[in-house]
Amino acid sequence: MSVIVGIETSCDETGIAVVQDGVRVLANVVSSQIDTHRVFGGVVPEIASRMHTEIISHLMEQALTEAGLYPLNGGAPVDAVAATFGPGLMGSLLVGLSFGRALACAWNIPFLPIHHIEGHLFSAFLGEKAPSFPYLALVVSGGHTQIIQCDAPHRYQILATTRDDAVGECFDKVARLLGLPYPGGPSIQKAAETGDDRAFDFPRGLAGKDTLDFSYSGLKTAVLYMLRDKPGASVPDVAASFQRAAVDALMQKTALAIKQSGVHRLVIAGGVAANKRLRESAAQLDAALFLPPFVYCLDNGAMIAAAAHSRLRHGCSLPPDAPAAASLPLVALSS
Repeated sequence: MSVIVGIETSCDETGIAVVQDGVRVLANVVSSQIDTHRVFGGVVPEIASRMHTEIISHLMEQALTEAGLYPLNGGAPVDAVAATFGPGLMGSLLVGLSFGRALACAWNIPFLPIHHIEGHLFSAFLGEKAPSFPYLALVVSGGHTQIIQCDAPHRYQILATTRDDAVGECFDKVARLLGLPYPGGPSIQKAAETGDDRAFDFPRGLAGKDTLDFSYSGLKTAVLYMLRDKPGASVPDVAASFQRAAVDALMQKTALAIKQSGVHRLVIAGGVAANKRLRESAAQLDAALFLPPFVYCLDNGAMIAAAAHSRLRHGCSLPPDAPAAASLPLVALSS
């Protein structure tokens, strides 16, 4: 049995979790900064890192208390500490990375740096039904839109990525055009509930092209031009039509990836994986579908701990002194 503390501070959520054997979550606490950044319409990096610094020690105490490991009775309360070291906002990454390394040093236990996307891949193992290898993963968030083939633990092939905006970023920008609050994903989903998703025919980026890659800049621009030409357009109708086009583009490329790879197990992870239309559409694909519980779709420490447990188990831990990296290719860490 192993118990690992996972720390996630790559952007605007401070997440700390205690996970046993990579699957049983003993505690998972997350402090969101959404309300602070909402007035700016997006994340302000300097504010994000400062807020991580202010809350991280308190959250660690809270997570250990919920897991029944605090107050400390001498010695290390866990077997290892893991923290995200990239990609993400540099200042935010440094807060979690430095805090995690200090804890591991004080407790004289291993420290494991973990790739943020790898954490999302392992979020699927925190639910009731976990995938077996190989599987495909559609990773969709504010900063990432990728299809990854996971051949074995920590062996990855990037099959597709976005050529411009990530899908979550596109949701945020369109929400701003519609006067909806940040973050855009939940706002657009709520507005779309009463809208006609066929009121406007927005483009699906790279549809019909011989590529698995995504493109969302054209969809965002199409909404901008439509609102310019029809300023009185119904917000629910625009939101519903946009959401349909955004999800359709994801499903078209994912269906093609399933066909080309011959892999019929699919994980969907990342913040956009919480989108109801995406989940319903993915259920129609020719693949066994594995979705993390909603609480593990957003950034959290449990997914970092789960990935760390697997790296320890398979003997492929990364150097504990690996530096924080704002840009960090996942394939560079493939074993």
